[in-house]
Amino acid sequence: MAKGEITLKISRYIPGKHQEAFLKEYKVPTSEGMMVLDALNYVREELDPSLAFRWSCRMGICGSCGMSVDGKPSLTCQDLINDHNDDNALIIAPLSNFPVIRDLVVDLTDFMEKLKKVKAWIIRDEDIPLSDGEHVQTPSQLMAFRNHSGCINCMLCYSACPIYGLDTKFIGPAAIALAYRYNLDNRDQGEKIRQPILSSPEGVWDCTFVGECTEVCPHGVMPAEAIQRLKLQFAKDMAFKTLMPWTKR
Repeated sequence: MAKGEITLKISRYIPGKHQEAFLKEYKVPTSEGMMVLDALNYVREELDPSLAFRWSCRMGICGSCGMSVDGKPSLTCQDLINDHNDDNALIIAPLSNFPVIRDLVVDLTDFMEKLKKVKAWIIRDEDIPLSDGEHVQTPSQLMAFRNHSGCINCMLCYSACPIYGLDTKFIGPAAIALAYRYNLDNRDQGEKIRQPILSSPEGVWDCTFVGECTEVCPHGVMPAEAIQRLKLQFAKDMAFKTLMPWTKR
């Protein structure tokens, strides 16, 4: 895109000052290689310092700059203005399905609680002493879970998920994918501890496999695949217990 101008229609909301969110327009000069986040920073630095939004790394790693761009969940540090060159204006809004703290900043408390609920960390029956050295993994053991470990907690998948939009009791795609990641880790021994919440109605069975979570994931974590694999695993376990109740598995 040559140097030009684009209109950003940005959702503004300040609790105690505004009864509801509204769109405010800003004219922003554009240039080749400009990201949506660059445009937002221009607005805050040159036009309106009161605009609130999150960002940190600008490299698609921290996940903090997730917002809705023309109705689609997006990491604004990776969203090229060039990709919207057919639009004279862009609508920038906070991620849907989350309470709005101010302007484009949303409250992620619910997700953080769900991470704790599924215990998305390595659980050991007995810790290996540091004196025993590293807990070495083979390349194949690492590859078993590596893809699902790429989650950056950007919340794009939750914003895109129609089930979470209807029922926030749903554990949600990122938390389930991260729990599955630790179930696959050979160093972990917490699968049976996580199973009750993952196999509950608000766990994997709440998912209707729309697949939007995987579509919007910027790191290809494929949470929809993790959820469906867990469904298959739990279905097999239930069938096994029904047909062979005298055995332990």
